[in-house]
Amino acid sequence: MPKSKKAAPKQVIDCIMELIKYLPETVKNLPEEILERSFWEKNFKKSGRAQTTLQTLQELPAFTYMRPKKGSTKAWTRVLEKHMGVGQVETFLKSLKTYVLFTPLKREKQKYWRDVYGKNEVIQRLRPEESDDWLPNPHRGTTTFQRFQGEPVYPTIVTADTYGPVTFPGPGIKDNLAYIPRTTLTYCRWPWAWLEPKKGKFRWDIIDNTLRSAGNLGQTAQIRFQPFSAADSAVPPQGARRPPKPYVNVPGWLWDTGIKWVPSTYSGNEPDHNDPLWLKHFGAFVKAFAARYDGHPALESVDVAYGGFWGEGGGNTNYKTAGKLAELYISAFRKTQLLFLLGTHAHDYSNPKYGKTLRLGWRTDCFGDLDVANHPDVPDNASWNHTYDGYPKEIVASGSRDSWKRAPVTMETCGNVATWAIKNYDLDKIIYEGYRYHMSVFMPKNVFFPEKWMDKLVKFDKMIGYRFALRQIKLPLEAKGGQKITVENYLDNVGCAPIYRDYKYAFRFTQGKKRVVVKFKQDIREWLPGIFWFSEEIIFPKGFSRGEVKIAVGILGDDREPKVWFANKGRLDKGWLPLMSMDAID
Repeated sequence: MPKSKKAAPKQVIDCIMELIKYLPETVKNLPEEILERSFWEKNFKKSGRAQTTLQTLQELPAFTYMRPKKGSTKAWTRVLEKHMGVGQVETFLKSLKTYVLFTPLKREKQKYWRDVYGKNEVIQRLRPEESDDWLPNPHRGTTTFQRFQGEPVYPTIVTADTYGPVTFPGPGIKDNLAYIPRTTLTYCRWPWAWLEPKKGKFRWDIIDNTLRSAGNLGQTAQIRFQPFSAADSAVPPQGARRPPKPYVNVPGWLWDTGIKWVPSTYSGNEPDHNDPLWLKHFGAFVKAFAARYDGHPALESVDVAYGGFWGEGGGNTNYKTAGKLAELYISAFRKTQLLFLLGTHAHDYSNPKYGKTLRLGWRTDCFGDLDVANHPDVPDNASWNHTYDGYPKEIVASGSRDSWKRAPVTMETCGNVATWAIKNYDLDKIIYEGYRYHMSVFMPKNVFFPEKWMDKLVKFDKMIGYRFALRQIKLPLEAKGGQKITVENYLDNVGCAPIYRDYKYAFRFTQGKKRVVVKFKQDIREWLPGIFWFSEEIIFPKGFSRGEVKIAVGILGDDREPKVWFANKGRLDKGWLPLMSMDAID
């Protein structure tokens, strides 16, 4: 778009004086002072509103590309006649006078918090300033993978789906290098064989240490126990009855149960998941895990991995078997968030039946896939990939278009960000897709982020999931203890998804050492992306002495402490945001 040439300050005043000179009938009712050039020369030198007025007039169409080459009554009339006519000149000059003479009110030094309000004022409004800071908010953002906050990234572009952590870092939070500096999530997974090497003998120490380490480092853990992950294993094979090699790394004892096996379409012989023994033994492990860990505060979510390599795709399960295994997970995990792999039998079975009532989430692999064919028979821009062929079809087919409003979306890369760079993928397109699918969790496998993309990925990390910015709170200036007060709240979810936990929006009233927390009834899970306004009555607490009571706002978990930080400046006390005060009166 071409730019018009700016007028110089002197040219702005020249144009004002030409309007006055050539259109005298339009200015006859104006004060004499503004008809003089000296008025404009003097007042445009002032700072503040006068300067912004002058700067704006330097781009005014009438004073730049619409300005007559030679001033005259006819020429200026032609400029204005199609746009309300010359009559607008009076209003225009009156407005300019108001702007250049504007003087901000000088307020007296505040001795008491309420001095800034007049004696007859009864309400107050607070408009907190938004912050662009990274927020240590749970249940959203980028995850570490198979390691914890501050541990090194993978040394190459090769990642380890099989090798979940079995050694654990000590306390002390450090920034991640060449990756998202801070994250509140880790994603860990191990083969079933690692967690139940002998029938009924569980390696719960691995999970205990994972959850403990995550908690110590400000993270919660997304977990998957993989039925099997490869045709070899770090666990020595057991069991006398095994299929011919190669075979997958299920627990060795499973073969001795008499379970059937089938050739895998991927690699190695694998158990027949439709054999009742699979449901019995893998199901028993799922139940044992849930009995110990369901609802654990450091357990973010559990993938519904029920069959196949890495627990993805469902392996050889038919629809009926997948339904039974899905039901098993759903009945076992009553508190912890479940994530179903998009496009699997289990998800197609569960989402229409339970998706709305149980808030079942979904996850997917190969986020960012923009692969090209590199094949002589297919144009590069017409090859199959997950972005265009996989996700849209699977989301619509499973009835999941609105699932994000009720439960989280986790998206994992195939490869990683470094391989995106190698393949010259369009990062802006990938980020757009993440927002469009209302992603809450991004899992890029802990491979380094190329420097050229770091800033964009850090911003992406801030904006996925929820991000609440308070815009305005309106409430009374004073109240008696026990009195109902009406609070109007206007906030903006500037992220791309809601929060899915039933945390409580609350005020904390403080006077000296006395503190009272009052929760609102508002369901914050309704705060979808965009603006949200609600009004609610709460009780102003009893027991405060006459005088100032300070107010802070927070979003509380079950322990009555803030869990969520607002995207506003002025945070205080581990997530409490200071707002304003009220006077307690008799």
